[in-house]
Amino acid sequence: MNTTINIAIFISGRGTNAKNIINYFSGKKLIKVVLVLSTKENQTISSLCQDKNIDFITPNATQLSPLFYLKQLQDLNIDWIILAGFLRKIPQELISKYPKKIINLHPSLLPSFGGKGMYGDFVHQAVLASGVEKSGITIHYVNEEFDKGEIIAQFSCKVDSVDTVSMLASKVHALEQLYFPGIIEKTISE
Repeated sequence: MNTTINIAIFISGRGTNAKNIINYFSGKKLIKVVLVLSTKENQTISSLCQDKNIDFITPNATQLSPLFYLKQLQDLNIDWIILAGFLRKIPQELISKYPKKIINLHPSLLPSFGGKGMYGDFVHQAVLASGVEKSGITIHYVNEEFDKGEIIAQFSCKVDSVDTVSMLASKVHALEQLYFPGIIEKTISE
Protein backbone atom coordinates (compact mmCIF):
# COMPACT_ATOMS: atom_id res chain seq x y z
CA MET A 1 0.00 0.00 0.00
CA ASN A 2 1.21 3.48 -0.91
CA THR A 3 1.66 5.51 2.27
CA THR A 4 2.89 8.66 0.52
CA ILE A 5 0.36 11.50 0.26
CA ASN A 6 0.56 13.09 -3.19
CA ILE A 7 -0.18 16.80 -3.53
CA ALA A 8 -0.76 19.05 -6.50
CA ILE A 9 -0.09 22.79 -6.39
CA PHE A 10 -2.18 25.11 -8.58
CA ILE A 11 -0.68 28.53 -9.40
CA SER A 12 -1.39 31.56 -11.56
CA GLY A 13 1.42 33.93 -10.59
CA ARG A 14 5.18 33.93 -10.07
CA GLY A 15 5.06 30.76 -8.02
CA THR A 16 7.09 31.91 -5.00
CA ASN A 17 4.78 30.02 -2.62
CA ALA A 18 4.88 26.94 -4.88
CA LYS A 19 8.68 27.05 -4.81
CA ASN A 20 8.63 27.34 -1.02
CA ILE A 21 6.24 24.38 -0.72
CA ILE A 22 8.28 22.24 -3.14
CA ASN A 23 11.49 22.95 -1.24
CA TYR A 24 9.80 22.34 2.12
CA PHE A 25 8.54 18.88 1.13
CA SER A 26 11.64 17.90 -0.87
CA GLY A 27 13.07 14.77 0.71
CA LYS A 28 10.14 14.24 3.08
CA LYS A 29 8.67 10.75 3.08
CA LEU A 30 5.02 11.26 4.01
CA ILE A 31 4.00 14.12 1.68
CA LYS A 32 5.24 14.55 -1.86
CA VAL A 33 4.58 17.28 -4.44
CA VAL A 34 3.94 15.44 -7.71
CA LEU A 35 2.22 18.09 -9.86
CA VAL A 36 2.27 21.83 -10.40
CA LEU A 37 -0.48 23.19 -12.63
CA SER A 38 0.05 26.77 -13.77
CA THR A 39 -2.42 28.90 -15.71
CA LYS A 40 0.48 30.61 -17.45
CA GLU A 41 4.01 29.81 -18.58
CA ASN A 42 6.49 29.91 -15.72
CA GLN A 43 10.04 28.96 -16.65
CA THR A 44 11.38 29.29 -13.09
CA ILE A 45 8.86 26.84 -11.61
CA SER A 46 8.97 24.61 -14.68
CA SER A 47 12.76 24.25 -14.26
CA LEU A 48 12.44 23.60 -10.53
CA CYS A 49 9.83 20.91 -11.23
CA GLN A 50 12.10 19.31 -13.81
CA ASP A 51 14.97 19.25 -11.30
CA LYS A 52 12.73 17.72 -8.60
CA ASN A 53 10.98 15.22 -10.91
CA ILE A 54 7.58 16.92 -10.52
CA ASP A 55 5.08 17.08 -13.38
CA PHE A 56 4.48 20.65 -14.57
CA ILE A 57 1.57 21.47 -16.85
CA THR A 58 0.29 24.69 -18.34
CA PRO A 59 -3.12 23.92 -19.81
CA ASN A 60 -4.57 26.23 -22.43
CA ALA A 61 -7.94 27.88 -21.84
CA THR A 62 -9.93 25.16 -23.63
CA GLN A 63 -8.29 22.44 -21.53
CA LEU A 64 -9.29 24.01 -18.21
CA SER A 65 -12.41 21.90 -17.87
CA PRO A 66 -13.46 19.79 -14.89
CA LEU A 67 -12.70 16.62 -16.88
CA PHE A 68 -9.19 17.84 -17.70
CA TYR A 69 -8.46 18.61 -14.05
CA LEU A 70 -9.85 15.29 -12.86
CA LYS A 71 -7.89 13.28 -15.43
CA GLN A 72 -4.59 14.95 -14.48
CA LEU A 73 -5.25 14.46 -10.77
CA GLN A 74 -6.37 10.85 -11.13
CA ASP A 75 -3.44 9.93 -13.42
CA LEU A 76 -1.01 11.07 -10.71
CA ASN A 77 -3.00 9.71 -7.73
CA ILE A 78 -3.37 13.18 -6.20
CA ASP A 79 -4.69 13.15 -2.64
CA TRP A 80 -4.66 16.90 -1.86
CA ILE A 81 -4.74 20.12 -3.90
CA ILE A 82 -2.97 23.26 -2.70
CA LEU A 83 -3.94 26.62 -4.21
CA ALA A 84 -0.98 28.99 -4.03
CA GLY A 85 -2.04 32.12 -5.88
CA PHE A 86 -4.45 30.28 -8.19
CA LEU A 87 -6.88 32.80 -9.65
CA ARG A 88 -9.52 30.57 -11.19
CA LYS A 89 -12.64 29.26 -9.53
CA ILE A 90 -12.34 25.59 -8.65
CA PRO A 91 -15.01 23.59 -10.51
CA GLN A 92 -17.74 21.98 -8.42
CA GLU A 93 -16.65 18.57 -9.73
CA LEU A 94 -13.25 18.96 -8.06
CA ILE A 95 -14.76 20.19 -4.79
CA SER A 96 -17.05 17.13 -4.78
CA LYS A 97 -14.18 14.75 -5.58
CA TYR A 98 -11.82 16.37 -3.01
CA PRO A 99 -14.02 17.43 -0.07
CA LYS A 100 -11.89 19.14 2.59
CA LYS A 101 -8.83 18.17 0.54
CA ILE A 102 -8.31 21.51 -1.25
CA ILE A 103 -6.44 24.19 0.70
CA ASN A 104 -6.18 27.84 -0.32
CA LEU A 105 -3.96 30.66 0.85
CA HIS A 106 -5.59 34.11 0.95
CA PRO A 107 -3.63 37.35 1.59
CA SER A 108 -5.93 38.86 4.22
CA LEU A 109 -7.66 37.93 7.45
CA LEU A 110 -10.88 36.42 6.18
CA PRO A 111 -13.78 36.97 6.22
CA SER A 112 -12.59 40.53 5.53
CA PHE A 113 -11.27 41.39 2.07
CA GLY A 114 -12.23 38.13 0.40
CA GLY A 115 -14.42 37.10 -2.48
CA LYS A 116 -14.38 37.31 -6.25
CA GLY A 117 -11.73 39.70 -7.58
CA MET A 118 -9.98 39.98 -4.22
CA TYR A 119 -6.45 38.82 -4.85
CA GLY A 120 -2.92 40.22 -4.79
CA ASP A 121 -2.62 43.99 -4.72
CA PHE A 122 -6.42 44.43 -4.88
CA VAL A 123 -6.61 42.93 -1.39
CA HIS A 124 -3.77 45.10 -0.04
CA GLN A 125 -5.29 48.26 -1.55
CA ALA A 126 -8.63 47.48 0.11
CA VAL A 127 -6.94 46.77 3.45
CA LEU A 128 -5.06 50.09 3.36
CA ALA A 129 -8.15 52.03 2.26
CA SER A 130 -10.18 50.58 5.14
CA GLY A 131 -7.84 51.82 7.85
CA VAL A 132 -7.67 48.48 9.72
CA GLU A 133 -4.70 47.96 12.03
CA LYS A 134 -3.99 44.33 11.08
CA SER A 135 -3.77 42.23 7.96
CA GLY A 136 -2.23 38.86 7.33
CA ILE A 137 -2.97 35.50 5.78
CA THR A 138 -5.76 32.98 5.97
CA ILE A 139 -5.25 29.33 5.14
CA HIS A 140 -8.62 27.69 4.51
CA TYR A 141 -10.43 24.80 2.88
CA VAL A 142 -12.04 25.51 -0.49
CA ASN A 143 -15.78 25.21 -0.93
CA GLU A 144 -18.22 26.41 -3.61
CA GLU A 145 -17.84 30.11 -2.75
CA PHE A 146 -14.72 32.26 -3.13
CA ASP A 147 -12.88 32.49 0.22
CA LYS A 148 -15.78 31.11 2.28
CA GLY A 149 -14.38 27.68 3.21
CA GLU A 150 -13.62 26.67 6.79
CA ILE A 151 -10.58 28.49 8.16
CA ILE A 152 -7.62 26.29 9.09
CA ALA A 153 -5.23 28.98 10.38
CA GLN A 154 -4.62 32.74 10.33
CA PHE A 155 -1.47 34.76 10.97
CA SER A 156 -1.40 38.54 11.25
CA CYS A 157 0.89 41.50 10.81
CA LYS A 158 0.52 45.13 11.81
CA VAL A 159 -0.63 47.64 9.21
CA ASP A 160 1.31 50.86 9.70
CA SER A 161 0.02 54.26 8.61
CA VAL A 162 3.04 54.68 6.32
CA ASP A 163 2.54 51.33 4.55
CA THR A 164 2.21 51.31 0.79
CA VAL A 165 0.65 48.45 -1.15
CA SER A 166 4.09 46.97 -1.83
CA MET A 167 5.16 47.33 1.82
CA LEU A 168 2.03 45.55 3.04
CA ALA A 169 2.41 42.92 0.31
CA SER A 170 5.95 42.23 1.56
CA LYS A 171 4.74 41.77 5.15
CA VAL A 172 1.98 39.41 4.04
CA HIS A 173 4.32 37.48 1.74
CA ALA A 174 6.75 36.97 4.63
CA LEU A 175 3.90 35.34 6.60
CA GLU A 176 3.06 33.13 3.62
CA GLN A 177 6.64 31.94 3.29
CA LEU A 178 6.96 31.34 7.03
CA TYR A 179 3.73 29.52 7.76
CA PHE A 180 2.04 28.03 4.67
CA PRO A 181 4.13 24.85 4.15
CA GLY A 182 4.02 23.89 7.82
CA ILE A 183 0.26 24.36 8.05
CA ILE A 184 -0.17 22.23 4.90
CA GLU A 185 1.92 19.48 6.51
CA LYS A 186 0.05 19.68 9.82
CA THR A 187 -3.38 19.66 8.14
CA ILE A 188 -2.61 16.78 5.79
CA SER A 189 -0.93 14.72 8.51
CA GLU A 190 -3.85 14.90 10.96
